[in-house]
Amino acid sequence: MINVQLLRDPAFVDQLGRAAQLKRMNFDANQLSAAFEDRRKIVGLVDDARARQKSLSKGFRDADDATRASLQAQLTQISDEVKSLTVQLNAAEERLQELALRAPSIPDAAAPVGVTDEDNEVIRHWGEPRRMDPDMVDHVELARQLGLVEFDRAQKFAGSRSIALTGNGALLTRAVLAMALDLLTVRGFRPVMPPVLVREEAMVGTGYFPLGVEDAYKADREDRYLVGTSEVSLVSLHRDELLSLSDLPIRYAGISSCFRREAGSHGRDTRGLYRVHQFDKVEQVSIIEADDELSAREQLALLDNSETVLKALELPHRVAIACTGEMGQGQRLKYEVETWMPSRGAYSETHSCSSFGDFQSRRSNIKYRTSTGETAFAYTLNNTAVAAPRILIPLLEHHQQSDGSVRIPTALRPYLNGLSTLTAETPSSELVPTYTPA
Repeated sequence: MINVQLLRDPAFVDQLGRAAQLKRMNFDANQLSAAFEDRRKIVGLVDDARARQKSLSKGFRDADDATRASLQAQLTQISDEVKSLTVQLNAAEERLQELALRAPSIPDAAAPVGVTDEDNEVIRHWGEPRRMDPDMVDHVELARQLGLVEFDRAQKFAGSRSIALTGNGALLTRAVLAMALDLLTVRGFRPVMPPVLVREEAMVGTGYFPLGVEDAYKADREDRYLVGTSEVSLVSLHRDELLSLSDLPIRYAGISSCFRREAGSHGRDTRGLYRVHQFDKVEQVSIIEADDELSAREQLALLDNSETVLKALELPHRVAIACTGEMGQGQRLKYEVETWMPSRGAYSETHSCSSFGDFQSRRSNIKYRTSTGETAFAYTLNNTAVAAPRILIPLLEHHQQSDGSVRIPTALRPYLNGLSTLTAETPSSELVPTYTPA
């Protein structure tokens, strides 16, 4: 959420309107400005009425009976006036809040102006992309041959975009998630397995509502929602808190299942593992001091964590600064990490690294006490560490071998009991250490 007090400045209103255009958002900054002015006028009328009420009350005690009768009539009239104005003020507050929750944050100057991902600014590549040879198959066929995923059986009872990771597919996914979680833990992030069913205020507080409500699953009887990312829960852990400066930075590594309806992607990426309704993710969240330079450094550190995971998995990828048209409502600057997927013949998004400034903390009321004793809203940032099953697309395709097996990257082998090659005949018992009952 923006600081509505800035709406006093017409230049800021213009800047906000421009931000909405750049982000391709249907938002009218002038309408928000008008709502702010309406509330200001009513607040002024309420203050004036209460001042008159206070002034008349002072003279009431020492007045004679005749004067008191007149004063009482005036006080009754003012009291009715205040009640009426209070109703108007509450309505104006609700209107302002409703519009303010839909306002965008202003993109960082480093964000390239553009409309689609074609306008993103690619800043580096890592690794050599592998092209699909005639003897190669895509991840769907490879997963079927190796017995890693049930597509048809899962969709029979769960519907489209549903899968079941089975056997070695489940163990391979667990290994990737565990490796990413361990990396973040070693780098000072606190592991968290947070709630994935949350109240509406958590979704509003992190900026996923009201604009993204159509992508969320709702538990109607509970009036709660399944999160599309553990970012919602990790940020909300500190909702309505006043933190000490010594508490910051707070860095979380959340591991959870995530749920998205994919309402805006009807007919897109329906084959395979790229876009499913339920997935698992290790997410990075940082809560830091309100400092732009510190935020820039923190964002690059989060980005490095994700690239380190991809390098460990030996997956070619590239990093791009997202253009304004590819940014979400609250994002100030976003890096997209796109991993090469041979069957798609393209780099495709696997990570999104975002800085939000105080957008989420204002909505969630997360403050800290500065070194001067004042209070300020914290800054928040987030980035995917790894998300599965999407990461299995490049992992399986890039590392497949001519005999139909899949090579296990060296860094991942300790999480699979040292296994170097995955075949259709590999028993799941070989992917876990020998279990000895106590």
